Amino acid sequence: MTHPRPAFRAGFPVALTLVALALFVSLCALGVWQVERLGWKRNLIARVDARIHAAPVAAPANAHEDDAYRRVTATGTFLHDRSALVQASTVRGAGYWVLTPLRQSDGRIILINRGFVPPESRTRYDRPIGMVRVTGLLRLTEPDGGFLRSNDPAADRWYSRDVAAIAATRDLPAAANYFIDAQAAPRPGTLPVGGLTVIRFPNNHLQYAVTWFTLAAMVVGAYVVAMRQMGKDRRS
Repeated sequence: MTHPRPAFRAGFPVALTLVALALFVSLCALGVWQVERLGWKRNLIARVDARIHAAPVAAPANAHEDDAYRRVTATGTFLHDRSALVQASTVRGAGYWVLTPLRQSDGRIILINRGFVPPESRTRYDRPIGMVRVTGLLRLTEPDGGFLRSNDPAADRWYSRDVAAIAATRDLPAAANYFIDAQAAPRPGTLPVGGLTVIRFPNNHLQYAVTWFTLAAMVVGAYVVAMRQMGKDRRS
């Protein structure tokens, strides 16, 4: 006499197939998304590389996201009495970035990251007088803070180069919405030390894509093994 299979066992292959299919589709979708992100990241790196090696252009009135790391040049006079020191961690150690407003002939203001100074030199660095010409990389503002700390404008403590906040505390209503990382000074050994911009874009999308596709293949393999085992169980 044969015994009917329990309902849950009769429906188990269908449920297993649906779960395996959902997992496979989801993992493949994540893999495809990472491949698309890989293409986007490679394109971004290529665009930035082209900008930093291009001839400098006149600094714009304001910047957009596509202007990041563009080589620009600006001429004006430094307002040293309105400089801000921003905490920095560089290849030269810990210290400060010196952000000094540059007033152009038309009255527009651009914050210039003149470079790095060690803590013991935070008040002892070169302050050129008169008209200067600055060439460097256009950088987008860094709001909110850094080093796991928020900027404290009231105490004049800065952990990121937040252009709007610094301009507000320095009474610079005409400041552009970006700053310029100045290139290295022509005289070695002077402070601040410019030209320390770090350009690094993490690009792990290929590894992530391989991981997702591998997991999708493992789901298929586990499904095939499970279905074969169920077939053997039925025959026995």
